[in-house]
Amino acid sequence: MTGGQAIAATGRDAILRAARRAFTQRPYAEVTIRGIAADAGVSASLVVKHFGRKEELFNTVADFGPAAAELFDAPLDVLGRHMVVTLVTQRRALQSDPLLRVVFSLGNQDERSLLRDRFHEQVTAALTARLPGADAALRAELLAGHLLGLGATLSLHREGAGASATPERIADLYAPALQRLITG
Repeated sequence: MTGGQAIAATGRDAILRAARRAFTQRPYAEVTIRGIAADAGVSASLVVKHFGRKEELFNTVADFGPAAAELFDAPLDVLGRHMVVTLVTQRRALQSDPLLRVVFSLGNQDERSLLRDRFHEQVTAALTARLPGADAALRAELLAGHLLGLGATLSLHREGAGASATPERIADLYAPALQRLITG
């Protein structure tokens, strides 16, 4: 990656972090491109260059597909551990949780509904399709709850023991419960 590409990627990442915070903490109507740009430390024109209009930026933020694809990219016999390590690693790299925004959205009913529908489709239903057994949908919902719970715990205790623990150590403790739900 050239220097210019690295700066562009960093700017894009900063914009996404700022947009996730904005759309999670405030109703859609109160979020502005200028506010996101200021929070990201970039110009509003750079936000528009990368994402176009506010609606397109919201749709990018409301897309759980890439995070879910990475979370579920492991064989079933090690999926629980993979999900924990990946979630913790993503949180630290992104400086935000890749899934938790579905819980904290304060937007209007349409926005919350869109986030819930996308979360169900891109996370819970995708996981259900991977799991064996008649109760796969129930186990997928419980797994999604565990992942959200882990994200909430790490957010609640930002300076706690989890902040200094390695992703592998967190997985040692947390993944067995997930793996039990995966294997049924």
